Amino acid sequence: MPTAPEAADWERLHRSVIRCGRCPRLREYCARVAREKKREFREWKYWGKPVPGFGDPAARVWIVGLAPAAHGANRTGRMFTGDSSGDWLYRALYRAGFANQPGSRSVDDGLRLTDVYISATARCAPPDNKPLPEEIANCASYLDTEWELLTERRLIVALGAIAFETVGRLLTRHTVTLPRPKPRFGHDRLYDFDGHRVLASYHPSRQNTHTGRLTPVMLRDAFRRAVRVAKTGTRG
Repeated sequence: MPTAPEAADWERLHRSVIRCGRCPRLREYCARVAREKKREFREWKYWGKPVPGFGDPAARVWIVGLAPAAHGANRTGRMFTGDSSGDWLYRALYRAGFANQPGSRSVDDGLRLTDVYISATARCAPPDNKPLPEEIANCASYLDTEWELLTERRLIVALGAIAFETVGRLLTRHTVTLPRPKPRFGHDRLYDFDGHRVLASYHPSRQNTHTGRLTPVMLRDAFRRAVRVAKTGTRG
């Protein structure tokens, strides 16, 4: 468990994320989705705000995704909760021993993560799942704060090419030298940047899972590797 000052730091970060208004386009979109809703979720009270990270403050594995889904985390208020991407992710985390249950539908469903913290490149749901470069930049400071607070991290898992690029910029901001030419993204590829380890994985989006580009076995194997890497003691 975090000490009192650490818990206060996390609480300040989460409040800052939730209150963020840096991206008017995204704020308008999230609020509109929350008003209009989706037919199957018409009885839900949508979250409709920026979504903070979620997980174990003492995590050795830090997962960085793309952004909340319009009718997933933008509805539930918790990363990767309530949509098909989350179904795939939490099932893989459960099988790897990082989660106490194989799925998550709401913030009060009893899900607990051990040794894993989940955040995202953008904290608001973007139209067509495509945040603009300036919107990604506006969220960079939240990743920087998580970098400082996740003192036990040993591995960063980047879900998707955009997250992989975001993690690269994060490392550069924290004086980690990346090789030239820039490393290429690829599924289940492990990179070591001056002792900071990054594991790349395809994002469990419908575009990848419905086409067979990402299979349950592929995602399972990636997180099995994450378990092994997290135990090596090298900083992520």
